[in-house]
Amino acid sequence: MDKFVIHGGNRISGSIEVSGAKNASLALMPASILASGSSILHNTPELNDVYTMMKLLNHLGVETDFQNHTLRLNTGKIVSRDAPYEHVKKMRASVYVLGPLLTRFGTAKVSLPGGCAWGPRPINLHLEGLKKMGAEIDLSEGYIIARSNRLSGAKIYFDVSSVGATGNILMAAVLAKGTTAINNAALEPEITNLAEFLLKMGAKINGINTSSLEIEGVDELKPAEINTIPDRIEAGTLLIAAAITRGEITLENFSPKYCEAVLAKLESSGCKIIVDGNKIHLKNVSDGILPSDVTTAIYPGFPTDMQAQWTAYMSIADGTSTVTDTIYLDRFKHVPELVRLGASISVNENIAVIKGTKKLLGAKVMSTDLRASASLVLAGLAAEGTTEVLRVYHLDRGYQRIEEKLRTLGADIQRVEGKEY
Repeated sequence: MDKFVIHGGNRISGSIEVSGAKNASLALMPASILASGSSILHNTPELNDVYTMMKLLNHLGVETDFQNHTLRLNTGKIVSRDAPYEHVKKMRASVYVLGPLLTRFGTAKVSLPGGCAWGPRPINLHLEGLKKMGAEIDLSEGYIIARSNRLSGAKIYFDVSSVGATGNILMAAVLAKGTTAINNAALEPEITNLAEFLLKMGAKINGINTSSLEIEGVDELKPAEINTIPDRIEAGTLLIAAAITRGEITLENFSPKYCEAVLAKLESSGCKIIVDGNKIHLKNVSDGILPSDVTTAIYPGFPTDMQAQWTAYMSIADGTSTVTDTIYLDRFKHVPELVRLGASISVNENIAVIKGTKKLLGAKVMSTDLRASASLVLAGLAAEGTTEVLRVYHLDRGYQRIEEKLRTLGADIQRVEGKEY
């Protein structure tokens, strides 16, 4: 397993482009199943999760060609409706194949998903929505077995706004008979990107960018081509990398609308932010880092996927701050590792209280999940001495060669390969 070796103290400075969004790609890829032929996804990031989804689609019979961030998917020869455990266990987003397979072919057998080291993340909203559309669903030996002659439109209300459930039901509804209404639909940009792709395929969808989606099912869709949106979590991580090292950064070709909550909190912590169209410039202009509390919320609130990074940032703030995660109540496995670097953090249920310290000191730390890994890298950039971040395969799931990007911005960070740590 690889590790990162970081010699802290260098300021992050420079301009960089943000890669395509992981979570958008993982929805767009299975959406291609809905039509027979070749769809093209531009700006697809080179991530382990993307390759995992490619392997799953290959198993189904989808032919893939991935070069220069352009992913071509030929769905003309799908031979299987079975998504087995060995593929799905690696990544929860694999359940996205359920809706497309069921609505196009009338049957799907999908392993219950895995792929996360923390927190219960049930898929009951996906299954209840499909049942309302007429699907017969059985759970047997760790598999979801779904059948339907043809799904029918239905009124679906999510008690909790869910990106995954919204995406799955949206994809199922585009080929269903009649009209489907999704209420309390997720507002995340990745859902908008998916809906725009479905429109290009010939779907009829109203209410895009709102919490109420109305989908009129059609008999057939055609392949399409779309640009994957930039990754707002990578953008936020890079912005904090500059802020935590008292540096400055310019994000190119990135719309500020994707991360307004994060930008607002960075300003409250002492950063100056200048937005010029699709360009964001950040500079840490205060004498220190001002403490700023955050509470995670569904989009457009502060994202839970930025919670760990913010906790690392606040660990060297000039005062005490709190981080409250209302989305996933036990997502604090990064805290003991940050404490190893000298952070002063206590956790009570879903609230972390962070007493800012003057400095962090390098140490060996262990990654436990994707965003926790990012927080350790950020802390290592700010720490005195050398930090070793172990098990960075977690990072490779969601950040495209993050060490190379940070190096171009002035960080002293190296990947050490091929040994067991």
